[in-house]
Amino acid sequence: MYLDPEVVIKIKSDLSQPNILVVGDVMLDQYWFSEVSRISPEAPVPIAKVNKTESRPGGAANVARNIANLGGQVSLLSVVGNDKDANDLEKLLSIDKVKTIFKHDAKINTIVKLRLFAKNQQLIRIDFEEKPSHEILAEILDKYTTIIDEYDLIILSDYGKGGLSHTTQMIEIAKKHNKILLLDPKGKEYSKYKGATLITPNKMELADVVGMWESEEELEQKAVQLKQKLNIDNLLLTRSEEGMTLFTNTKIQTYPTVAREVYDVSGAGDTVIATVGLMLANKMAMNQAVLVANIAAGIVVGKVGTATVSKSELLHELSNFNSTN
Repeated sequence: MYLDPEVVIKIKSDLSQPNILVVGDVMLDQYWFSEVSRISPEAPVPIAKVNKTESRPGGAANVARNIANLGGQVSLLSVVGNDKDANDLEKLLSIDKVKTIFKHDAKINTIVKLRLFAKNQQLIRIDFEEKPSHEILAEILDKYTTIIDEYDLIILSDYGKGGLSHTTQMIEIAKKHNKILLLDPKGKEYSKYKGATLITPNKMELADVVGMWESEEELEQKAVQLKQKLNIDNLLLTRSEEGMTLFTNTKIQTYPTVAREVYDVSGAGDTVIATVGLMLANKMAMNQAVLVANIAAGIVVGKVGTATVSKSELLHELSNFNSTN
């Protein structure tokens, strides 16, 4: 696996010229870090003494944040509630220099995922979520149609929360405007993703659609058939400890994992699609974009919770890649 030195030069210089639009389900990820030293006398459950809390952008917001932290120029189009959590999310994203284009739905609360940790081990996750109204989703589609020519590449981040109910139309609009469109899928109904430039399912998501496989040959057959059925140019399968496999119209290539230590895989898919998108927007070849994304994912899984990779971290890992692989 060879990394083109020109890719490193480009990353070192400037990745901010293209303008990227992320659309999808956003959420506020809340982390409660605690200590557990005894069992409750009220029930056979541990008592967690919380000593630190933290909030981070999640879902499509984490995709946008990953792009910004690598030096990219990015806007985020999504639905939020008309509440404090939405305000907190906007403030956090402004710190990361993500431009937010939020439609506020007064009928719902902003999606929140609350995770309780003890010694870096997740004890429980509590989700607060509601589906957006049809009227607000129609406004999202109208806004998308109005602004699409301002962007060089589109990323649709589907977390199955209802914020991407117009996926088919968004892909059609992107194709009409000759835009590269990347999509992180969710659920079993993939027909709505027809015509995307690239989709990035993980193993479980792909198996839900095509069924389990018993061998690499069977996996390749199922993935290629799905790609052809959906008229998708590229399919990137993220495979946890097995790395990633890229299916293009001409070849199949597997990228071994480069993770040093794995603490938390939540948000790794966000890093992958964000990095691939940023590299493609900067005119890099697909195989090189995926290689860089694989290295970025190896960094982010070594962090706790929804996290990002900085340009300096990425360049550090890239610096010795060819000599050690």
